Amino acid sequence: MAIIVNLDVMLAKRKMSVTELSEKVGITMANLSILKNGKAKAIRFSTLDAICKVLDCQPGDILEYKNDEDEND
Repeated sequence: MAIIVNLDVMLAKRKMSVTELSEKVGITMANLSILKNGKAKAIRFSTLDAICKVLDCQPGDILEYKNDEDEND
């Protein structure tokens, strides 16, 4: 099982850079990069809330659950 972070997809849809998102959300570029690259172990609801507000999206637009069995199909 894996949680997939589609932050790069939402940034592209909104035509927004990681730098711009970082400034608007108040999260460091380093932490945003960790999240964007799927290396984060956790995310605070307050951070997810802020990202969703800035990108005008739902948490499900950013986070996706993928079962290992789905990858074998």
